[in-house]
This record gives sequence, structure tokens and C-alpha cells, in this order.
Amino acid sequence: MNEKPRFDAEPLNLPQGLTMPGGDPYDAAVPPIYQTSLFLFDSYRELEDVFAGRSPKPIYSRGDNPTVMLLEEKLAAMEGAEAARAFSSGMAAIAASVLAFVKPGDRIVTVHHVYSDAFRFFEKVLKRFGVLVDYIDGSDTQAMLAALPGARLAYLENPTSMVFAMQDLKAIAESARQHGVVTIVDNSWATPLYQNPLALGIDLVIHAASKYLGGQSDTVAGLVAGSKELIGAINREIYPYTGAKLSPFEAWLVLRNLETLPFRMRHHHEAGLAVAHWLKDQDSVTQVFHPAFSGHKGLAGFKGFGGLFSFEVAENIDIPAFVDALKLVRIGVSWGGPESLVVPVKAAMSISPETNVFVRFGVSPRTIRLNVGIHSSQDIIADLQQALQKAG
Repeated sequence: MNEKPRFDAEPLNLPQGLTMPGGDPYDAAVPPIYQTSLFLFDSYRELEDVFAGRSPKPIYSRGDNPTVMLLEEKLAAMEGAEAARAFSSGMAAIAASVLAFVKPGDRIVTVHHVYSDAFRFFEKVLKRFGVLVDYIDGSDTQAMLAALPGARLAYLENPTSMVFAMQDLKAIAESARQHGVVTIVDNSWATPLYQNPLALGIDLVIHAASKYLGGQSDTVAGLVAGSKELIGAINREIYPYTGAKLSPFEAWLVLRNLETLPFRMRHHHEAGLAVAHWLKDQDSVTQVFHPAFSGHKGLAGFKGFGGLFSFEVAENIDIPAFVDALKLVRIGVSWGGPESLVVPVKAAMSISPETNVFVRFGVSPRTIRLNVGIHSSQDIIADLQQALQKAG
């Protein structure tokens, strides 16, 4: 490795003093799980106050639940937001956040290498209802700014999926405000520890909490945070009618795992950089797609990095043989948990071309995505090295 991995981020101070909505009569150190579908009322007046919006008491867990509300409150505090809403998956959060603000005839702007299911949602659902979608190279700031006038919404990922391209969120947010464009950023990769899009002027931040926030590969959840006005629009227009609510138990799992987020992210940052630098020096690797190597202006908004990135192998490497030779690193499509995982783009090329984001935007089939889990960088490097030797 040519340089020592850096770690500049301060430890994340998780919001303290947040309590269960309505309070916990036993002052439990760990938030209780309110595993209930409905909540009861002592009087007509109490029920009327809730319906009239004078009381925040939950009515039914498809709407609000105290355990879920505490997770929303914590995520909002971590992102510096006024409010947040939890969903049953990251994709549910994406769909609701987009659908709340667009109507037939509107146009949205997004990036080339957007998350594959978000791409399919745009292509198969939004276009069916007459919403136009422009795909722009997000790393080209001038191209992004030129696409904003007349758009209703800009959906971004910083960095993008699979190739980890960067955007200048501050410049995009400033221009979007001038043109009345709502901006949304998926911040799952960086977490609130390493990037704060709202502080750069972005309107809404999305998290697939199944990834780093959950961190244990045992939860599927999504969150969106922003102003009370925008979260209120999501609550009014979409949330009650899709049924995509987060269960109290899964909310509790994310709450539990948030406590270890700073320690996990420090490891992902340091080990990920160490492995990325090692790969960059290998003759059998032609390119490493990691934001640290991009030199993009958008790096100014980062305080650290996630442990997910990709690399492209040389023509002499037999990709199936390489993947099958791995021992410590497993094969799996998700990321952010303790496992170290690979996903070869070559295998994903079997998805039909019209809904295959890799085909649409020219991702090389020799690209392999790597999730650096909780293993030591030395052990991951040793596993990658032996697999490359066997596959070459």
C-alpha cells in the first residue's frame, strides 16, 4: 500500500435523552418493543384529540408506533433533520419519497448508476404514469445543473451504486433551490457519521437501514429524513395508503444496532481503504472504483468512507473461478453487515436488458463489488490474493 488509510471523522455522538413517545413508566435502559397493532383510549375526548391532531398518541401501528417513532426521532437527530419517517424497506422509502412529489407530466432527474431497483421503479412504474426520467452523469456537475430547470425532483446517490461515482451535492442543491426542484439523496453508504446532505442544502435524505444503520444482516428497513413540511407531505400523500410500515421489532433491532455504528463504521472505513489500496497495486486489477481515488469535488462533503466499493479485473482472470475460490469472502447481494461479500456484475448480466442498469449505463462485466465486513483487512487481502492467483 502506498499510503496509510486515513480516518478524520470524529466519533458520532448519538442523540441522548430521547425517550419513548408518551414516556416509559419503568425507565428501561433499552427501549421497549411495542408489539401491538392498536392503542386504546380512556375517553371520547382523548380519541377526538388524536383525530383532530391535538395529541400525538398513536392510534394504529400501520400509522405510528412508539418504538418506530423513537427510531424516527433518532435518525432525524443524527441527520440534523426536523422529522423522519420509517418504512418496511429502503425501496419503500425511495418509492414513497418520489411519489409524494411527482404527478403525470412531471420530469425527474437522476444519476446514471442509480440503485438497480430504483432504476426499475423509475422505468416500470413512473414512466407508466407519465413521469419523465432523465439519467445524467452525476459526476459531471455542469451536466447535472443544466438538467435541473423544469424538473420537479432530483434523485441522487452519493456515491452511486456499483461504480461509486461522486456528485457535488452543495452545488446541485443550490441550483435546485433556485429552480424549485426537490432534492433527495440516498445516504446509506456514508451514514450520518460521514456525510450530512441536509447541511449541504439537500431536501430529503434516504437510508436503507438494512445496511450500515442496522449493520447485522438481520433487518430490512428504510428511513427518510428532512423538514417537517416535506415529511408531512410524504405522510399525507403516500405513507398511510401503501401499508409499507416498519414493524416494531425491526425498528428495535435498528435502534439497538445504532449504538455500535461509530465503531463499526470506523472499521469499515479503515479496512475498506486498506483493501482498496492493495487491489489498486495488483497487476490483475485494472481499476478500483472507490470515492477516495476519484479526486471529485464532492469529496469535500465527506468525513470518512464506507467499506463498499468495486474493482475491475484483467481479461486473464476467470471471474467464476475467482468468485468460487474465495473462502472468507462470501457471495451475497446486500452489504453493510458483518459479512465480507462479493457480487460479480457478470452474473447480473442475465437480467433482462431493458431493466438492467448495468447494461444501460455500460458497467463492465469484469466489475466485482466488494463489501468489506468486520474481518481484518489482512485476512480479506489474503483471501482475495489466493483467489486471484487461482483464477489467473
